[in-house]
Amino acid sequence: MKEQVEASLEKIRPALQADGGDVVLIDVEDDGTVKVKLTGACGGCPMATVTLKHGIERLLKKDIPGVKEVLSV
Repeated sequence: MKEQVEASLEKIRPALQADGGDVVLIDVEDDGTVKVKLTGACGGCPMATVTLKHGIERLLKKDIPGVKEVLSV
């Protein structure tokens, strides 16, 4: 599933990079929890939670049925 998550993150990465940020995949756990780290401008952005839950998590759940939750670490 880790390869699928990486491929899915590539879809959203250009939008994050356009705003001076990025996302790094940290881990994919067996229970469907995906751990990511928002970097650059996204790391300290007040809207980071919205980006994480309504952008990244929504995309990953749509693309990969096994994803249950996305957490920022």
